[in-house]
Amino acid sequence: MRQLVDGQRARLVARIGGVLYLVIIVLGALGEGLVRRRIVVPGDATATAANLRSMEGLWRLGVAGEVVLLTCATALAVVLYVLMRPVKRHLALLVVLLNIVSIAIEGVAAVSLATALHPLTSAAWVEAFTPEQLEALAMLAVRSHSTGFGIALVFFGAECVVLGHLIARSGYLPRALGGLMQIAGVCYVINSFALLLSPPLSSRLFPAILVPALVAELSFALWLLVKGVRAVAWDRHGQVGSPGV
Repeated sequence: MRQLVDGQRARLVARIGGVLYLVIIVLGALGEGLVRRRIVVPGDATATAANLRSMEGLWRLGVAGEVVLLTCATALAVVLYVLMRPVKRHLALLVVLLNIVSIAIEGVAAVSLATALHPLTSAAWVEAFTPEQLEALAMLAVRSHSTGFGIALVFFGAECVVLGHLIARSGYLPRALGGLMQIAGVCYVINSFALLLSPPLSSRLFPAILVPALVAELSFALWLLVKGVRAVAWDRHGQVGSPGV
């Protein structure tokens, strides 16, 4: 069998993944904390519409940031496949597939963020609906994003559980990181199903239930960036049967 990537190259790939993961975390935090939480007023379509009109540029910047985030997430999926396939190739492929499904759903949800502006900024919409209806349509688009994002996190949570198993079995990444990622995945799945099945329960769980997920993902991203993989362990374990990176 041929060694696909030697330890030093694998460490470089891991550090690229760490950079991508940190960009995703930062953009996600900014999009939620700086943009959506600043503009969206829960349960108040009129106030939300007023904020969308007055901070349209910030909202559009948030949408653009979401596109960059999803692009980085797609690249990260490839990096994770390269890093995890020496452990179990079919599970590494499952990680990629779950990731891609999550990214696709989140991409559709991101369209709703851009759509929220249409009823408030297009003359054709303004002439066709009353102000109250326009505000309701904008709020519906915002809520659609929240629901879509929650569904996307079900698949992402499943991906984290499988990824955590592979990390723990790898030998070239800390077993503790694998356990943290599995806990993160379970938290994401619980939070999302609570959002879908019982919004009041979800509001009680959030944001505390996602603190373990933040700790896990940030720890994993920083480990990839600073440490990469253990090169010697990779060289012992990182053997695959097919050529190419």
